[in-house]
Amino acid sequence: MKLIVGLGNPGTRFEKTRHNVGFCVIDALMRKTGAVLDTDKHKGIFGKIRINKEEVILLKPQTYMNLSGESVQEVAHYYRIDPEDIVVVYDDMDLPLGKLRLRKDGSGGRHNGMKSVVGMMGTTKIKRIRIGIDKNPLFIQKDYVLSEFSAEEMEVMTKAYDRAADALIEFAEHDFDYLMNKYNKDEE
Repeated sequence: MKLIVGLGNPGTRFEKTRHNVGFCVIDALMRKTGAVLDTDKHKGIFGKIRINKEEVILLKPQTYMNLSGESVQEVAHYYRIDPEDIVVVYDDMDLPLGKLRLRKDGSGGRHNGMKSVVGMMGTTKIKRIRIGIDKNPLFIQKDYVLSEFSAEEMEVMTKAYDRAADALIEFAEHDFDYLMNKYNKDEE
């Protein structure tokens, strides 16, 4: 079983913000696969789907970003999912708008949601897909990540959400090295 986690903040207030990129990718993946998030427990909402004979859980933690690891850890523990079978999707201010970057491991960097996941899971060996939201020196970081995309930016991001969803569909059938080679290379 695999676990795909999209990081974001719950509630309509945050729905279209830059910090909810992970939730938006889960939404794109649901559109492509017909999946439904129909379970509300373990501090998140999630649903199970089958992709190429592999059972996959799609999770949106409902703890707010800084505590996302609590939900990830509870779901992973309950379903006995190894950290190497988890992939987390989240926003990254250090990447250009819409750029995808896949990695097999690493710290949470400056991203509090990923720091929480790494801390609660007790390992840096968690796969991730970071999606660039760019940065704006005119904004304080907290205000920027909680701002909404412009219409022009949304066009770029919608394509990024679809590419990330495609990579996640392939996660169920391919080695992550293959995905990094394919999706990181296409982005250069």
